[in-house]
Amino acid sequence: MAPQPAPHVAVDHEITVRRGHFWIPGERVETAHGTVQRAPMFVHWEAPPKTAHPYPLVLVHGGGGQGTDWTGTPDGRPGWATRFVEAGFAVYVVDRCGHGRSPFHPDVVGAMGGQFPYEAAKALFLPDEVRPEQTQWVYEREIGSPHIDQLLCPMGPLPADLAESQRMDADRLGRLLDITGPAVLVTHSAGGPVGWLVADARPGRVAAIAAIEPMGPAFAEFPGFGKLAWGLTAHRITYDPELHRPEEAENADPATLRIPALAGTAVAVVTGGSSAFAGFAPHVVDFLNTAGARAQHVHLPEYGITGNGHGLTFESNSDHTIKPVITWILDHARRSPRNGRHGH
Repeated sequence: MAPQPAPHVAVDHEITVRRGHFWIPGERVETAHGTVQRAPMFVHWEAPPKTAHPYPLVLVHGGGGQGTDWTGTPDGRPGWATRFVEAGFAVYVVDRCGHGRSPFHPDVVGAMGGQFPYEAAKALFLPDEVRPEQTQWVYEREIGSPHIDQLLCPMGPLPADLAESQRMDADRLGRLLDITGPAVLVTHSAGGPVGWLVADARPGRVAAIAAIEPMGPAFAEFPGFGKLAWGLTAHRITYDPELHRPEEAENADPATLRIPALAGTAVAVVTGGSSAFAGFAPHVVDFLNTAGARAQHVHLPEYGITGNGHGLTFESNSDHTIKPVITWILDHARRSPRNGRHGH
């Protein structure tokens, strides 16, 4: 394989941005060694010199990854975060609690799950058998490929308690929306449940949700990972009538599972044509619409974009997969959410 040019040589365009970073603090915890902080959330933000749209975007990565999932691709191209800024949006990219630059100490945060292995990444992002064929991963597919090395490098362990991981994320993201004002959530994979929980925590601050390949279907169990015990979330979400135990939700008539915080919220469930997640996406959409959301399935082949797997945000045609998402956001996040305010 020919050596790649240094990134500062290879990139052939310029973009002027404003950028910065901060943290959403975690709880202060007393330990034998002093007072420490539990699971802060790192936030990186970028914006063009003048934003063109009323709502900023909050980008929430999936399980095991980190905010860099949005900022670049395994072959070194700009990621969706850059493309959103070029389209005139302010973006806030988070490292979920215990991921990336958000520190993890098991004595304080809780038990740490296993390291993310190459084999799991290949099964999720580069399955050997998939129909229709995944054509947008154009690099070597075997362990040892430098691009698969790049895919794996940012993937670390998750908190072992999936419900508590989602609770912490939703708490910190809710406080982020207290700072930004109303925003559009753009989630990926295991970040999807966090989007529903943030809407539950701050219903007046979520202008819309674009859920890219979200976890599902409702009440699914993922061996070694956890269960969506409350429907589309592992952590408790608020139903009306109120439910007190996850078993009540799973045993209820699905037609009765209303989530007040999602009422009227525009949601896009975005899937690639060669992803296993596309198979259950209609069930996720149905669950959300029953809950009260205005959800639709944005399946990329219906927009002429084919061959994408679960990692459609960083596959070879990522500059194309983002286009229907931008169009959808512009079409569905025009009205201010209730009790919200502008500002970013």
